[in-house]
Amino acid sequence: MKQATFHQLQILEAIARHRSFTRAAEELHLTQPTVSQQMKQLTQLIGMPLIEQLGKRLYLTEVGRDVLTASHAITDRLQKLESTLNDLKGLEKGRLSLATTTTAKYFVPRLLGTFHQRHPAIDVQINITNQAQVLERLARNEDDLYFTGRPPKDLDVELRPVLPNPLVVVAASHHPLAQETKPISLKRMAEESFILREVGSGTRSIVEQFFNENRLDLNVVMEMNSNEAIKQGIIGGLGISVLSLHTLSLAVAGNPLTCLNVEGFPLQRLWYAVYPKGKQMSIAAQIFLNFLLTEGRQIVEKPI
Repeated sequence: MKQATFHQLQILEAIARHRSFTRAAEELHLTQPTVSQQMKQLTQLIGMPLIEQLGKRLYLTEVGRDVLTASHAITDRLQKLESTLNDLKGLEKGRLSLATTTTAKYFVPRLLGTFHQRHPAIDVQINITNQAQVLERLARNEDDLYFTGRPPKDLDVELRPVLPNPLVVVAASHHPLAQETKPISLKRMAEESFILREVGSGTRSIVEQFFNENRLDLNVVMEMNSNEAIKQGIIGGLGISVLSLHTLSLAVAGNPLTCLNVEGFPLQRLWYAVYPKGKQMSIAAQIFLNFLLTEGRQIVEKPI
């Protein structure tokens, strides 16, 4: 293993993430033969297969997963060393890695825009995925901060509330219930066709828990893994949904979507910045977290 190069470990990590030699080569700006040759050399050094192919998909072997874990630890240590050196130099620069659920993509880029203007020397990487995968990244301590509307119950973490996250019932503006002025009962809502996010989505889990607590079953007619797709489905007449208010721009004249006046809604939730308890945060992460806590809400709620 002492003869293995950091470059080879980077290639293995890219292959594991994409499950493809071709896509790994594209990401790393290498040719596919180069990627294949580097993996062949790494496999020979270790003396056991790292990757196996089942059908058209690539998977890491048990040894491959062990090597990948070691690679993550090396990368994390080098990043911490870089941040420590920058801190010692008194420089306000470095690398900031964020992971966020897909719904937070509607406001996090606005925050990053303002932050980057003030701290252009800090390089920011953002990973946008669903709730389940954000929590997986959190468990592996892959990033500096994580955005979620549903904090984990089984991980020892610090929670910093940064923004309100109201969940509302959304329908097409021509929906028969759109003109109701009195609160619509949950029982009546349960009769409607719902389009929900995929299993693993934080919004879906919250909605299902709320209806379960009220002893009602949702009539889920379709799942989609995109808020934008859900909104188009609502407009197209497939059904209604529950979405974060952050995903909507209802102030626009002639908007084809509207919020229904439903009993118990909006569900008042919060967005949290989360990080492992005891984590030694870099200067860049500390600066960004302080920025979130002091100015985040004003920036997000400022009219565009």
